[in-house]
Amino acid sequence: MASSLTKDSAAEPLGHEKTFLGHPRGLATLFMTEMWERFSYYGMRALLVLYLVSGGVDAATGSQGGGLAMTAATATAIYSVYVSMVYLMAMPGGWFGDRVWGARKTVAIAASVIMLGHVSLAIPGQAMFFVGLALVAVGSGLLKANISTMVGHLYKGADDPRRDGGFTLFYIGINLGAFFAPLVIGTVGEKVNWHLGFALAAVGMGLGLAVFLAFGKTLNPKSSEVPNPLSAAERKTVITKVAVVALVIAVFYGAVVALGMYTLNWAMVPITLAGLIIPVAVLARIKRDKDLTSGEKSRVTGYIWFFVAAAIFWMIYDQGGSTLSLFADDKTADTIFGLGFPATWYQSLNPLFVMALAPVFAWLWLWLARKNQEPNTIVKFAMGLVLVGASFFVFIVPMNMAGDGTKVSPMWLVSIYMIQTIGELCLSPVGLSVTTKMAPQKYASQMMGVWFLAVTAGDCTTGLLSIAGVDLNGTGIIALQATLAVAAGFAIYMYRKKVQGLMGSVH
Repeated sequence: MASSLTKDSAAEPLGHEKTFLGHPRGLATLFMTEMWERFSYYGMRALLVLYLVSGGVDAATGSQGGGLAMTAATATAIYSVYVSMVYLMAMPGGWFGDRVWGARKTVAIAASVIMLGHVSLAIPGQAMFFVGLALVAVGSGLLKANISTMVGHLYKGADDPRRDGGFTLFYIGINLGAFFAPLVIGTVGEKVNWHLGFALAAVGMGLGLAVFLAFGKTLNPKSSEVPNPLSAAERKTVITKVAVVALVIAVFYGAVVALGMYTLNWAMVPITLAGLIIPVAVLARIKRDKDLTSGEKSRVTGYIWFFVAAAIFWMIYDQGGSTLSLFADDKTADTIFGLGFPATWYQSLNPLFVMALAPVFAWLWLWLARKNQEPNTIVKFAMGLVLVGASFFVFIVPMNMAGDGTKVSPMWLVSIYMIQTIGELCLSPVGLSVTTKMAPQKYASQMMGVWFLAVTAGDCTTGLLSIAGVDLNGTGIIALQATLAVAAGFAIYMYRKKVQGLMGSVH
């Protein structure tokens, strides 16, 4: 990577600006940081459920077990809670960037926390595992909320013609990291040693942090500013409230442990309930705000339709790393076209399909728009829901085929991941767009955090079902989820005129 800039690149005339593929050179720094962070995150995520259900070393074959030997239901619950907490932490992450440290410092601290989390996961033992999981969740939430903001700081306002292209390159970095992670970290963890795999994830985040610190001068100085710093009185109030909450939690759980009542559910149930209650409370608080105009309140009401639809979508989609991963490990042949295909490699399919299909979809929407036939946001959401539901209907077929112990073809899962990715490309990009369009002016920044809360709500629903003893790996619950998604897709389509009316002038 080229040497750092000595002054704010955004202040230089465009013709003399030192660039990275025609963009501010700070984009290269953020591209590499995010690529390595995603490499560490998706590598660890590919191993997570398989590590949780893996038993000890097989004495007869000497093959690696060495995991925590949990049930599939417990593993799915932990995975769901973990993913939901990553997205839940994006809201306080944005708050820290806006009010305490600034985006640049927050990202540096977040990357350090993530790296320490992966180091903790690399140390054998259940206690260190949960410490590591918590650190990675907190760090990922802090980083996610701020690094995209820093990409925006590189450009000369919203009208800079390079801005959209810059975010596209940044998105490619995310998917490159996500694609290679299961192939490297997943293979080492699954085939050699789980903890060595987690250690590689720590190395990946360490490389990202090193790039970020070494080339920090390429970033816009605005990223180091605290946009709305806490006053001394506000800081004191926040510290007091956090200390009181921490004390109450410590006393409560201390008593539970002292009475010999503690089980894992004492930690997971409150978290999953919070992941469901917080999104509802945030939306209710925004909708009740008396400062909003009647038009803004109407748009918030319309946005609730999209929020619920997104929560249902992510509830199914994120099981790609739990329910589908367990099926890949236990009931799918481990070769494809005669080549070995470890279970963790399936986690590379989604980013591969995204990189292959995203340009096609971008062209398709433009082509349809020129013919005045592009589906509107509501129809695209309905398509996303129907597709993700259809993927689980397809999933029922190989589940039944594997009922007698037969190992099914990997192509079944390849097709399921492809269908889900097409659904994602219908729903996720337009979801981000409609969130910015429908946000009340007062909550313009916070609404992006609300969009992430849809992921939290969906994953917490999955977690709560697993905790309640529902077997998410059974055909009955798979069929029920598929039916729910398809029905929700048809519902939002049937009521599209009502939703459009609530959206007002937003299209």
